[in-house]
Amino acid sequence: MQTKKRKSNKFLTLLLFTLPCLVPLTVFWIFPMLYSIYISITDWDFMSEDYSIVGIDNYTGILTDQQFYKVLWNTVYFVVGTIIPTIILGLLFALLVVKKLHLGGFYRTMLFSPWVTPMVAVSIVWSWIFEPKIGILNQLLGMMHMYQPGWLQSSSWAMVAVIIVTVWKGIGWAMIFYLDALKKVPKELYQASKIDGTPAYQQLLRITLPMISPTTFFLTIILAIDALQAYDQFQILTQGGPAGSTRTILYMFYQMAFEEYNMGKATALATILIVITAILSAIQFYGAKKWVHYQ
Repeated sequence: MQTKKRKSNKFLTLLLFTLPCLVPLTVFWIFPMLYSIYISITDWDFMSEDYSIVGIDNYTGILTDQQFYKVLWNTVYFVVGTIIPTIILGLLFALLVVKKLHLGGFYRTMLFSPWVTPMVAVSIVWSWIFEPKIGILNQLLGMMHMYQPGWLQSSSWAMVAVIIVTVWKGIGWAMIFYLDALKKVPKELYQASKIDGTPAYQQLLRITLPMISPTTFFLTIILAIDALQAYDQFQILTQGGPAGSTRTILYMFYQMAFEEYNMGKATALATILIVITAILSAIQFYGAKKWVHYQ
């Protein structure tokens, strides 16, 4: 009896301490998510009070729609196109700053400042830069007698332009993580490699990159999730065009919900996006545990 009473007291104590967190979590996260899943099996038009239950028709309609797979390809293209340059350039600038270049603190501040600038403001400025006729980028390309793309007005270059804006904004953020990771690499490893006569590029490949690989893994997953949720730059720069070349899953959701007023199908699409994001989050969580165990 005494043991049961102790267990009961522990449970009540645990409940007392977790209740302040559980209540807002349930009200603002669990309940809305469950309700959105319910909406995804209806044909609600977002305006009227009447709707019908359609079961999994919204999901099957999306998964059998060729347009969805074109949008999925655009999303994958955007995700991969932002992750790789952001990681490479973030590491490159971190290596330059770690080398204690003159005005290193100034460079660090300048590179990180785009990250704290709102994406809407960044996108507006870049929309002027990308203007085909009077934009500064094409003006510079013309001075060097290079090809001047249509950028945001070209279906071939619009996604590239959005990727450039996203990468430019995220480089400083990746750099900060790499700066911290580089400072934790033991100096003794570099000293031993110098004694062995190992060239600098082999030190990078054999020491630096393996030692900072957990940070690279973390950034890859976080940047992928962030890219899946990108919306502002698409809305300001391209509105999903031209000809749907920059239409991603999240922007397709926006169009379904607030332009076509097909909230049921839009919520089904959002649920699919949540599943993809959850899978990436699970990979990150599982991978992080593996790295901690490995180290």
